[in-house]
Amino acid sequence: MEPFVSRVCLSLLWLFSGVSPGLCSLTEQQRGLSLNGKWRLSNSNGSLKLPAEVPGCVHSALQQQGYIPNPYFRFNDVSYRWIALDNWTYTTIFTVPVQLRLKQKVLLVFDGVDTVASISLNGVSVAKTDNMFRRYRLSVGDLLRDGDNMLEVSFLSPVTFASEQRKAHSSYRVPPECPPDVQKGECHVNFIRKMQSSFSWDWGPSFPTIGLWKGVRLEAFDVLQLVQLSSLPLYNSSCSQWRLQVELIVEAAQTTHGQVRLSVPDLASEQTLEAQFLPGRRKYNFTLYISQRAQIKLWWPSGHGNQPFYRLTVSGFQDGLLVLSTESKVFFRTVELVQEPITGSPGLSFYFRINGKPVFLKGSNWIPAHSFQDQVTPDILKNLLRSAVDANMNALRVWGGGVYEQDLFYDLCDEMGIMVWQDFMFACAMYPTEDGFLQTVRKEVIQQVQRLKSHPSIIIWSGNNENEAALATDWFNIPTSQRPTYVKDYVELYVNNIKLIVQEEDQSRPFLVSSPTNGAESEHEGWVAANPYDPHYGDVHFYSYSLDCWDWKTFPRTRFASEYGFQSWPSFSTLEPVSVQEDWHYGSNFTSHRQHHEGGNQQMLQQAALHFILPNSTDPLKRFTHTLYITQVMQAQCVKTQTEFYRRSRSEITEGKGRTMGALYWQLNDIWQAPSWSSVEFGGKWKMLHYFAQSFFSSVLPVGFEDDDMLSIYAVSDLSHDLRLRAVVTVHSWADLDPVCRLTSAVILVPGGSAVAVYQRNTAALLAGCGRCSRSSCLLTFHLEDSDGNQQGPSNHHFLCSPKDAQGLQKPNITAKVQEDGGGFTVTLRSAAVAPFVWLDVGSIPGRFGSNGFLMVTRNKTVEFAAWRPTSVAELSTSLTVTSLTDVY
Repeated sequence: MEPFVSRVCLSLLWLFSGVSPGLCSLTEQQRGLSLNGKWRLSNSNGSLKLPAEVPGCVHSALQQQGYIPNPYFRFNDVSYRWIALDNWTYTTIFTVPVQLRLKQKVLLVFDGVDTVASISLNGVSVAKTDNMFRRYRLSVGDLLRDGDNMLEVSFLSPVTFASEQRKAHSSYRVPPECPPDVQKGECHVNFIRKMQSSFSWDWGPSFPTIGLWKGVRLEAFDVLQLVQLSSLPLYNSSCSQWRLQVELIVEAAQTTHGQVRLSVPDLASEQTLEAQFLPGRRKYNFTLYISQRAQIKLWWPSGHGNQPFYRLTVSGFQDGLLVLSTESKVFFRTVELVQEPITGSPGLSFYFRINGKPVFLKGSNWIPAHSFQDQVTPDILKNLLRSAVDANMNALRVWGGGVYEQDLFYDLCDEMGIMVWQDFMFACAMYPTEDGFLQTVRKEVIQQVQRLKSHPSIIIWSGNNENEAALATDWFNIPTSQRPTYVKDYVELYVNNIKLIVQEEDQSRPFLVSSPTNGAESEHEGWVAANPYDPHYGDVHFYSYSLDCWDWKTFPRTRFASEYGFQSWPSFSTLEPVSVQEDWHYGSNFTSHRQHHEGGNQQMLQQAALHFILPNSTDPLKRFTHTLYITQVMQAQCVKTQTEFYRRSRSEITEGKGRTMGALYWQLNDIWQAPSWSSVEFGGKWKMLHYFAQSFFSSVLPVGFEDDDMLSIYAVSDLSHDLRLRAVVTVHSWADLDPVCRLTSAVILVPGGSAVAVYQRNTAALLAGCGRCSRSSCLLTFHLEDSDGNQQGPSNHHFLCSPKDAQGLQKPNITAKVQEDGGGFTVTLRSAAVAPFVWLDVGSIPGRFGSNGFLMVTRNKTVEFAAWRPTSVAELSTSLTVTSLTDVY
């Protein structure tokens, strides 16, 4: 949790006896003292002593001081296992200005301690910590001295602690004991409240971090201090009025009487209320009613409107003097999770209504952006979130095995209109329910909800990732006789504790106990449904690597798809810095080591081989880079097929299934350089899938598919207004760049927020009408036009056979010319033949192409390139490679 003072000048005000109020006139030393910066770090036997930055962690410090090279290099995740098995101590010496030390109350604040530690000040123990996700505020005024003060934070090995906690829980096992061997991880992560994936995951390494991962400071005041401000706009539909619920968490040294004034100046709304602040840290709620005459501008998800905000000012007065002043942003929006019967279908709907409008969630799942959170910079966050919006996403699910993200993440989501499905940090495991564990979880949940609930981007809280499904479908081989014990623990943790806390702290958004879940039906079944994957209810996670991903019938027609996906490898330029030449073949120890999903490398090739000829170059490096390429082609085409199936299912009920209103593929980002389900590589480079997402998440999209030899093209629209559209289908020969024929449908009404069939024809009849086409010799492209002939949305393609069976497909011999154009760059391509999956790559030069991975059915095409650092035509020309499908044969 970031200190609120960092967000605006008047975010935090200390009240000093005899000092004129006004935060910005006070010095830093009067307000408090930052203890960030250089500390000393040592291991348990003193053999290692080095400087360490705070915020930071042991791994980062060892790397920064040259004790270890890049932890992500080759096999270093295993080589550096010793770091997390040792105990470490952080120490700093500091002096405290006398005017601060003499305040009535002095607090030592740790915003994030990772994880199990004893804290001592001047040799006196002041706290023990056991939760990475909590802020610790410690009263230390009596312990401070003139001159030097020594602060020491002694960490236990998280691996050893987790193991000891497991041994103490001897009455019954709490699975899983350990991760699968392929993950090369550590055991019993469910017994420690830290980033669950830090002990390894199927897409990431095992780096159980240790350190002060967020800021440390002293805070001092004489009377009271504002700890947290949050605001929840709540709408009363019966009287069409907004009210603003303002919550102040205040720490007071003594009883203080006064008035609190709430004001939203731009809405001409203001109210002054009597207040009494009692000693200690307490929560105070105030309500500001917004004038019914106010024309409130609402916050909308990206693609549906703007993201305006208002300024809320909060002022406190004592005896007429201003003693507290702060302000924050307020965004007005409503969110509802609609679960209601559907005519003609068993089960319930499952969709989100934002400001009264049903919104289809388009996006992905977010994992931690780095194993070492101190290395997640603002630029990394901005690049990843901008990548999401630029791919027409409007939603991300913050997955429950990582971290509650830093404030900047949610601020950016607010600004960009990215809806956030926020998991609590529990994933793929059962958890203990001893009093100590529940107590720290309760404090974690309270702090995180209080910190985050003001963000309009968060539209739902979810208690955990896949734990209902794990229990219901017996992932962990729990004997039937013991199952009631685990169900009882599940309900105790997520329902009797987390759910109750969230509903008390936040009345503005829905709560789900798990994901996937049957939602209301799971509740009806005692919170653990017999089949949490039932497509008639809730959200569904679905993965299948053996079935043909080009066959849309293999996918469940679900109400909401919150996880699905396929793996691919990152590009060679991403792998090269963390590998050596002997690693650069698909069967190397390195490629095996980096694959943490059992059988994943083989599954990628098996899926690709269904439709493509696998790379067979005799040059080992070419064969390797071509294989990386073909996995990205496979992933992009698979996720495209599945996502388009979900998008066109939004308006249909087929055999009781459908009305799909969300598609969040797994996963957006990577935590290191390795094969995974991500669409953005570690470092920010877009995979082919992400370029495809730009199209398949477009607000207006044509989707083509076949069913019993009948070709259908749907027009999918997320827009609020109706459109009148027709489909334009072009038939191409694999052997010739000149189109074979062009077909146009009638103009059809496409209501806003719907998916409508605008073209249907028997495929054989379509090809016969074009004269010289068969399934193996031709392919289709298509787009949508309005009645004036203006194209709406992107063009799309439909293959009538697998490309490996295409007759006439030949090498296109594409040439490329790089030019500078108005401060940017363009690449002009010229092709001698139809070229599927044309991929432009400029190696390690960071940047993004305007489009990539495309089907080239014209002789010429120009693509823009936006560079993220200074470069030149010469450098780009030297680095540029152009690959299409037949180039890897």
